[in-house]
Amino acid sequence: MYHQPHTNVKTWRPVVLTAGLLFYTHSLANHIPIKLKYITSMKQILTKITNGEVLTREQTCQIVRHIADGEYNDVQISALLTGLIMRGIKVDEVLGLRDGLIETGQPVDFSPYRVIDIVGTGGDNKNTFNISTCACFVVAGAGYKVAKHGNYAATSTSGASNVIEHHGVRFTADSNLLRRSMEACNFAYLHAPLFAHGMKAVAPVRKMLQIPTCFNLLGPLVNPCRPAYQLLGVANLNQMRLYSSVYEKLGIGYGIVNSIDGYDEISLTGNFKVKTNTMEKIFRPADLGLPTVRPEELYGGATPDEAAEIFDSVLENRCTESRKNVVLANAAFAIKVIERDKDIAECLAIARESLESGRALACLKTYVELNSKNL
Repeated sequence: MYHQPHTNVKTWRPVVLTAGLLFYTHSLANHIPIKLKYITSMKQILTKITNGEVLTREQTCQIVRHIADGEYNDVQISALLTGLIMRGIKVDEVLGLRDGLIETGQPVDFSPYRVIDIVGTGGDNKNTFNISTCACFVVAGAGYKVAKHGNYAATSTSGASNVIEHHGVRFTADSNLLRRSMEACNFAYLHAPLFAHGMKAVAPVRKMLQIPTCFNLLGPLVNPCRPAYQLLGVANLNQMRLYSSVYEKLGIGYGIVNSIDGYDEISLTGNFKVKTNTMEKIFRPADLGLPTVRPEELYGGATPDEAAEIFDSVLENRCTESRKNVVLANAAFAIKVIERDKDIAECLAIARESLESGRALACLKTYVELNSKNL
């Protein structure tokens, strides 16, 4: 807690460090308030975790602040991440880590709009084509504002950043350019490394550990514009339960999807579950009037060039029916998150019209033109 200093105070100087409290004062004799900064020791944190105690949202937020400030070394961060993995991370801890990453990152103000993000957790090891990124442009083509937050591929051939950069796009954190893009084509892309500065501080440790950590869960939650809506694909039902609890506390409009056979998106390869603010239901592809898809039909390609060609073929409406239907299904449920009163058949029709009319492709072309590296 910080107390406002008296107006005639010119400087503050540290006088004592004890029990995690750093005191700053100018003159105690003049009854000038003391400025306090609480630094939680890693020993305290690890003791709580090893004792099975749950950290509060504020405590985990504070941990990220200290990590970003370089106050913990790599060994301490490694112990923290390993401890959370072994004990299992809780909802308030996820929220606190998310708060800390947003607080220490660079914000983006899209407040005039109520934007949606469509994203998957990744890590399903299915190497599908860029389904969620295609769906973003379909939703944008339907007239909704989309702020896609993404990164380079971790486990597949091509992530969202790979396929967008392949089109000659220069990533930016300039709010004016991002708003210009949103105004012109209903779409802006937020390349994660430009915004989440706290992630950089833990990157070396995560790389050395070579196992998933709690930070793998945070990517979908740290979109710097804090979207009003989000459609999230998860690889299993445990993640669905965790994220739904997180979203409920954040108070945003959400949809979480999981294909029962392990895809972190609606794959149409079998039954899939959808959970939103207002419903939880298992669907069959036939419930959408769509056929079941074979897994090999969702293959994302062996190279970034091949992945980009598949991506273009979808938005140019010259792809296979299976790829088209999968993108439309994901776009439809994203629209459903925004338009709660519409049934899914109507949302699917809106998505189809966006793709087949060429409006989704027009959004992509305008976006690339505005954000080209050649400009």
